[in-house]
Amino acid sequence: MFGYVTPLKQELKVRELEAFKAYYCGLCSHIKKNFGQLPRMVLNYDLVALSLLLDGLSPSKAYLQSRSCMVHPLKTKPMIINNDALDYAASMNVSLAYYKLLDDIEDERSLKSEALASLLKPYSHKFSQGVVKVNHLIERELKNLHLLEHSGDFSSIDEISHPSSLMVANILKYYPYPLVDDSPVLREKLFNFGYALGKWIYVIDALDDLEKDMKIGAFNPINLLYNKEDLSYDILIKKVRDPISFTLLNCGYNCNQLLQSLPLKRHRVILDNIINLGMMDKYNKVISPCAHCKGGN
Repeated sequence: MFGYVTPLKQELKVRELEAFKAYYCGLCSHIKKNFGQLPRMVLNYDLVALSLLLDGLSPSKAYLQSRSCMVHPLKTKPMIINNDALDYAASMNVSLAYYKLLDDIEDERSLKSEALASLLKPYSHKFSQGVVKVNHLIERELKNLHLLEHSGDFSSIDEISHPSSLMVANILKYYPYPLVDDSPVLREKLFNFGYALGKWIYVIDALDDLEKDMKIGAFNPINLLYNKEDLSYDILIKKVRDPISFTLLNCGYNCNQLLQSLPLKRHRVILDNIINLGMMDKYNKVISPCAHCKGGN
């Protein structure tokens, strides 16, 4: 997960934007509380969105408090405290960052990733049993993804994105706390929502990295699947626009349909914004022929 799932902030009302910021700061605070200062450097916007979704389905009340932090020691900010969804998101944030670093080490022999992974490894012993179960599923799917990427033995974007889709699906399905109207049906809806979102994240990231990966000769599933003729980036991006757009827009549609079916107690407006406006804004920027001019994520 790479920080693509964010709201279109200018379309949020002030109170909604403040609520999003309170969960962002709350996630940072929960990471510090549960794991210490160091893991805060891997804080990921995608996990803020997932915590809003899970907290929106939680029967427990969310508690807001103004606190200072390491980044702004002289200024207090409102943040959510003592929250199950943020506790879980904090663990998932650290877990995903750690396993992604391990994957980077194997892929790129990155000394930087190796150093960061060694710093994060001790924190894996602090995970609860519910989180450990999900960690095993994350680790399994990352290994499956690694095998597919290194073998090149896949024939569609659906096949190569399947492990990443399962990671997000399982993170939501196996949330270890009770939910409103909790049932196997609700958990299956969360699984399906996570699957569509996980596929969207994988594909948008591959598309965003396409030009860079082509320049340095790195693996990219879109290049491998659609560039048998060794086309330049400018020609390839035009060739893949329709099939990749179909996949991304279909994932976004499925996320929206599933979101509307969930019995959310709070955050519906923010989540609608993230799914229908924020993700579409990211898509439009990345799919643009001038994507390389957009200045990053």
